[in-house]
Amino acid sequence: MHRAFVTGATGFVGRAVIQALRAEGHVVRCLVRRGSETDLHGFEAIERVEGDILGPVPTLEAEIAGCDTVVHLVGIIREHKTRGITFDRLHHLGTRNVIVAAAAAGARRFLHMSALGTRANARAQYHRTKWAAEEAVRASGLAWTIFRPSVIYGPGDGFLSLLAGMVRRMPIVPVIGDGRQRLQPVPIEHVAAGFARAVRAEASVKQTYTVAGPDAVSMVELLQMIGTVMHRRVRLARVPMGLMRPVARVLHRAPTFPVTPDQLLMLEEDNTGDPTPFYTTFGITPMPLAQGLRQVLG
Repeated sequence: MHRAFVTGATGFVGRAVIQALRAEGHVVRCLVRRGSETDLHGFEAIERVEGDILGPVPTLEAEIAGCDTVVHLVGIIREHKTRGITFDRLHHLGTRNVIVAAAAAGARRFLHMSALGTRANARAQYHRTKWAAEEAVRASGLAWTIFRPSVIYGPGDGFLSLLAGMVRRMPIVPVIGDGRQRLQPVPIEHVAAGFARAVRAEASVKQTYTVAGPDAVSMVELLQMIGTVMHRRVRLARVPMGLMRPVARVLHRAPTFPVTPDQLLMLEEDNTGDPTPFYTTFGITPMPLAQGLRQVLG
């Protein structure tokens, strides 16, 4: 029996990973920030400890003690600098903190959530800080595995649900740029299963996996597929990137404004890769995107 310590447990991915870990027979201990306890309502058969990945290392070490695996899922897509929530602090410094505490606590495995597109010379700060976190993981001396997901979808996600809501409510759906950039949405169940099965999969040690669905589609194609599943005609209006950039620079701090300048940089790139090693290593059967959309939206 393995005991897994999970950071980011209260998020969309975290809740699914908890379920997958328990389905694989692992005992789960979750790091929960004060005030977030209700986000794990219904998860009764888990251990909870209150803390923060940026807290003192000795405190984190004590909270991890007795766990042989650390599943590190913490990440943000938007900064709130006035509250100290930045990419560098959460992605890079937070990851380093957890690594030091995990090693001191005697944990052996370190399973790390990164992102597809992460690289040293990335344009977006999100991807650059994810790369810095990866470098810390690779240098840790722990038996690490890195996962780089494309867009993750499932009930309650923050992406597909948003697009479906736009298709449902709006007579004309805005598309930023030309809408040709491709992505490979992946079901949340597959992401969670990969993390849970990696605990015992020795072949995955010191490996980095592209975690993506089998179908690469453009944003325009994805919106049309959503419309087909929902039996709605989708009319699109393209918003030029040259118009969005200056507007985003001015308005991105408003919580209701949909995109930041950093997100626009990521929207200009394809978010694709070869997920074959991921599916093969963890014994998961890829799900066609059309089938996944029917399951979530149908």
